[in-house]
Amino acid sequence: MTDTQGKLEAGWHLDNSYAGLPDLFYTRQDPVPVRSPQIVAFNEPLAASLGLNAQALMSDEGAAELAGNRIPEGAQPLAQAYAGHQFGHLTMLGDGRAVLLGEQVTPEGKRVDIQLKGAGRTPYSRGGDGRAALGPMLREYIISEAMHGLGIPTTRSLAVTSTGQAITREEELPGAILTRVAASHIRVGTFQFARGAGTTDDLRALADYTLQRHYPDADLASGENRYLILLQEVIKRQAALIAKWQLVGFVHGVMNTDNMTLSGETIDYGPCAFMDTYDPATVFSSIDSQGRYAYGNQPYIGSWNLARLAEALLPLLHEDEEQAVKMAENAVETFAGLFNEYWLAGMRAKLGIFREEPEDEALIEELLDLMKTHRADYTNTFLALTFDRLEGTPLHGIEEFEAWHARWQERLGRQSETKEAAHQLMRDSNPAVIPRNHRVEEALEAAEQDGDYEVMHQLLQVLADPYAHTPEQAEYAVVPESTFRYRTYCGT
Repeated sequence: MTDTQGKLEAGWHLDNSYAGLPDLFYTRQDPVPVRSPQIVAFNEPLAASLGLNAQALMSDEGAAELAGNRIPEGAQPLAQAYAGHQFGHLTMLGDGRAVLLGEQVTPEGKRVDIQLKGAGRTPYSRGGDGRAALGPMLREYIISEAMHGLGIPTTRSLAVTSTGQAITREEELPGAILTRVAASHIRVGTFQFARGAGTTDDLRALADYTLQRHYPDADLASGENRYLILLQEVIKRQAALIAKWQLVGFVHGVMNTDNMTLSGETIDYGPCAFMDTYDPATVFSSIDSQGRYAYGNQPYIGSWNLARLAEALLPLLHEDEEQAVKMAENAVETFAGLFNEYWLAGMRAKLGIFREEPEDEALIEELLDLMKTHRADYTNTFLALTFDRLEGTPLHGIEEFEAWHARWQERLGRQSETKEAAHQLMRDSNPAVIPRNHRVEEALEAAEQDGDYEVMHQLLQVLADPYAHTPEQAEYAVVPESTFRYRTYCGT
């Protein structure tokens, strides 16, 4: 695992292109060493896809690298600066407890960030200790990998490494570091920071870098404004992403502008959760008392955040401010239509519908209204429709639902595709299992209190292919008792 010079043969091929941006955007910062690092969760399939040597990284030397006690060859650690509208209020932020080691270049030539989360204080810590607790880091591991299994663009988790040190929150908790893998950590808030703290040249450097890294195939030779193209492409990706969230009942919980990426990946799994009973007003976060980031508000907040990106880009869009504002407004106004297009296409697939008809949206909305009225489980209702197992569901025997069901069957009958094809489309579009909140908590409790990671590993195995519809997954589809009241916290 190490060569004759003691170098760990982990397979790192690190580059540091972000460090080529103006110094404004980061501070050189090594991780702060920890007492006794030990890997408690490691993602071997992800490691293989990154060209990493799992056996080497799971050794003591590897644990030291994943905890920040030793710096991988080629790394130039840094903490990134950014801003963010947090619950509507703009704040100067930055990586207060995360360090970017560098960018791993995979065997296929793909570039991804390798970040250590919980790696100690940085200049952006604002009084915090820079550390993270074991439970929230395991939680991010579970949810981000579940999102990947669901086919939703997301950051991923390579490892969770316990530190052997306690951290103090409301109580003493075991500390841990998450190794996060991301297309990049460039956020809407990064552009807000550039606009507020930098020059137009700084803003342009960031925009050019983002285009090169995430949108290299954008039509930049057409003579159009390259920065307008950047805004338009980000809007498309975010519309598609948030539609995917809505289709599986995912509630992000903290859609601040620093938690919206330019790459179009889901990032930051703090107070997130998956909805059980369908209700657009669903909120899990303990700090979202006004429901700003409720499930039903996510598309509107997405549009609001993109308007903040457009504002930051104004100096690059046009030298005339009035013209720049008009261009920005026109671009952001496309979000609602794009989102609705993506969402309707996904909902049709969930109902086995291959092509659109004008009445489809009303058919979908009526089903959702019935689900809300009768407190039906979101995921399991679509499963019941997929496999025609409606007995025992809250909608079974309801007169209005029976009428809806007849109209839906009539709609399916107008397609040229067979019933078998429609059934397969529904199987492929409706997950058998999501990370049910009570199952996630069960796994975290076993790990935190008993040092038992087997519950988590079993959960991850079930979530790896949520569209498999295996008998083993049925147990994990069971809805919790109605008394289960779930609250999430910004622990990550």
